Amino acid sequence: MNSLNDLTKAYEFAAQKHTYQRRKGVRDIPYINHPIEVVNLLAHTIQNLNNSLLIAAVLHDTIEDTDATPEEVEQLFGVDIKNLVLEVTDDMQLAKEIRRRKQVEGANALSDEAKLIKIADKTCNILDILTTRIEWNRSRKVEYVLWAKEVVKGCRGINHLLEDEFDKAVELARQVLGEF
Repeated sequence: MNSLNDLTKAYEFAAQKHTYQRRKGVRDIPYINHPIEVVNLLAHTIQNLNNSLLIAAVLHDTIEDTDATPEEVEQLFGVDIKNLVLEVTDDMQLAKEIRRRKQVEGANALSDEAKLIKIADKTCNILDILTTRIEWNRSRKVEYVLWAKEVVKGCRGINHLLEDEFDKAVELARQVLGEF
């Protein structure tokens, strides 16, 4: 299979699965924009990119947030990509507090590729809540940023450029939200 074909197939699959979803917030942005932002951040911060990482980044929310199944992802993209997507997938049957705690506790044990996706995802989410989530009060935004910092703390040591982008997002949050 052609690498570019696999990547575009992942974009098409994710776009279909997220068709009717919108990012929460004032701008009502199509959800597919989020995985695109995550992939773009990875592409700009990682020198030796591999296609599996990019495909998994495109698909990182499909099992968690759509009707996509692990079996479907495996059939279309292979077992390695399915496993990588599952590494960054929350069990949505668990309470939010438990899911968040599991992300913090499990960050160290993630594969390097999963850590990269986590850092990029948290970076993009922080930037998103600062620009589009006007319905979130300051306290909720600060809570998210502090939690994201805890998750990323367990993912550090993989890529300093990506980690710098995360740190810049946190610093922007401090500027926008005030010291926390």
